[in-house]
Amino acid sequence: MADWERAFRELLAARGPALRGYAYLLTGDPTTAGDLIQEALTRVFGRGRINDDVNQLEAYVRRAMLNQYIDGRRRLKRWNATRHLLVDVPHYDDDRLAVADEVRRALANLSPKQRVCVVLRYYEDLTVAEIADELGCTDGTVKRHLSNARAKLAVQLGVTEESTQ
Repeated sequence: MADWERAFRELLAARGPALRGYAYLLTGDPTTAGDLIQEALTRVFGRGRINDDVNQLEAYVRRAMLNQYIDGRRRLKRWNATRHLLVDVPHYDDDRLAVADEVRRALANLSPKQRVCVVLRYYEDLTVAEIADELGCTDGTVKRHLSNARAKLAVQLGVTEESTQ
């Protein structure tokens, strides 16, 4: 078995569910999350420079997923701005949806950068400085994205600041 195959199997065995959860939180859709993981694994393992450290491999894959998600959202936004809409897409509102689905929909309304910051801060439990380093921006930019995201989520979910403290 080649080194990359062994490293690939070890990574998926040890961290596969965590990667799937991370991808789902970014995308909000299990199918899109699976595609995101597959693309990230292809990018990381397709380069042929694989080391044995599972933690480092996981970090590479997570970074590849983050970049792929942001780039995909950017492309989608550009596409939606330039295509001609012939029919309005119906919005189905089902009152029986669980709170998790409501949160997922609220997350989907955030900008890609806001959503990434929220996932890294509240799911990955990274500090503002760590998020800034991960995204290659300043602490102030991360704080702005988090503040805007919290405000938008509070409005969409009907949460007040008093109820979160």
